[in-house]
Amino acid sequence: MKKVAIGIDIGGTNTVFGVVDEMGQVLVKNDIPTPKHGDVDRYITDLSAGVQEMIESVKQLSSDIEILGIGIGAPNGNYYSGTIEYAPNLSFKGVVPLVELVKKRFDLPVIALTNDANAAAIGEMVYGGAKGMKNFVMITLGTGLGSGIVVNGDLVYGHDGFAGEIGHTIVVPNGRSCGCGTPGHLEAYCSAPGIKRTAFELLAHYNGGDSELTKYTFDELNSKIVFEAAERGDKIAIEAFQRTGKLLGRALADTVHHLSPEAIFLFGGPTAAGDYIFKPTKESMEEYLLPIFANKVRILPSELKSGSAAIVGASALVWNEINK
Repeated sequence: MKKVAIGIDIGGTNTVFGVVDEMGQVLVKNDIPTPKHGDVDRYITDLSAGVQEMIESVKQLSSDIEILGIGIGAPNGNYYSGTIEYAPNLSFKGVVPLVELVKKRFDLPVIALTNDANAAAIGEMVYGGAKGMKNFVMITLGTGLGSGIVVNGDLVYGHDGFAGEIGHTIVVPNGRSCGCGTPGHLEAYCSAPGIKRTAFELLAHYNGGDSELTKYTFDELNSKIVFEAAERGDKIAIEAFQRTGKLLGRALADTVHHLSPEAIFLFGGPTAAGDYIFKPTKESMEEYLLPIFANKVRILPSELKSGSAAIVGASALVWNEINK
């Protein structure tokens, strides 16, 4: 009997889900849009239908499959209560009893929820570059900026389930408004939208110059386009990444001072920029570290497979629960 887990990642734009085996291989996957209408019941109906269709398709591949559970990664997902609470990048308002709603649709041994960054951290520990590590931090760069913290081999949830909000530390007092409504948070500067905002600030500062980014509207531009422009030598695009890395590295220096991790993993779309983001981040972090931490902490790209990392990370929550 081949044992598998279902991973669901609820993002600000899309919800992706897949069936994952014990080796981290995605056997089948699918996705639906994450709605803007805020109707939770309607969303759960659509999600359940998509997952059920996926289950049927994987059973057609092999009847010798045992589904052990569903792991869900979501912004502001609370592991203790199984709820999504006041997620700033989702249209659902207030507290959503997600695990309770999913349990009504599926009778499985494990149905567990945590925030998307914690899911990525567990995925890195189970399948990726953090195998064997007892102390590390996962930073997720996407619509927002999340973090998962592992100390002595255990994910840190805190007393209420919400530990690890590195993205909502203040890096620029009275700075840009974050999606949560508070000014100056790291997320407002170093998430994918934050990189875009930096590019537009630089375009205004330099009056456009000869940057190819001037041809894009605010809605059209994204961090991928900024990276592609940097690859072609666009000075504003390159400086956008340098400024992003400077702030991210400074924040990670604080994280090192708090936790003394073995490594910090970066996960998410902007990490495709490679050295454009990793090099200035590492240099900035080292600049702000105490001498006792100098050159001890590696900043590494996630080893979860591109295109399925979010699904694999969420599914790892099931294996983590079973192996406790």
